[in-house]
Amino acid sequence: MHILISINKQTLQLMEQNVVLHSYPISSAKNGIGFEEGSYQTPTGNFLISEKHGHDAPIHTIFKGRKAVDLWNPEHHSDQDLVTTRILWLEGLDPNNLNTKERYIYIHGTNHEDSIGSPSSCGCIRMRNLDIIELFDAVTENTPVQILP
Repeated sequence: MHILISINKQTLQLMEQNVVLHSYPISSAKNGIGFEEGSYQTPTGNFLISEKHGHDAPIHTIFKGRKAVDLWNPEHHSDQDLVTTRILWLEGLDPNNLNTKERYIYIHGTNHEDSIGSPSSCGCIRMRNLDIIELFDAVTENTPVQILP
C-alpha cells in the first residue's frame, strides 16, 4: 500500500499496487512547492509516514506539538491554521527533502475544510476530518508516500 499525492490535482490517492482504493481532495501549501525551512511550501518527492498521532482521539481534536489540547467547534470560525483529528508525520527520503520531518510536514485534518481542493495550507497536506480518520486507519507507519508537482 502507498499514498500518491498530486499537487496539481489537489488529490491524495490510497493505492495498492496500481489500484486506487480511495481518492480524497486535499489542500497543499498556498506558497507552492519548496524545500526550505520557513518557506511554508509543500515538499515533493518520496517520503514515508514516520509517526502516527491521534489514535482514538475524538474528531476535531486540536493538536499542538502532536499533543491533544482541545476540541475545535466547527460552528466557530477561526483564522488559525489548526492541526485537527489525526496526524501522519512525513519523513523525506530524497536528498532535497531530507528536512521534511524537521519542518513538521504532516498530513492532517483541518479547521478550514471549506478550502479543501485548493492550495491554502502552510506547507502540510490538509484533509477533511472524516477523510483523515479513514486514511489514518488504513495506513501504518512506514507507508510510502509520493508527492508529485
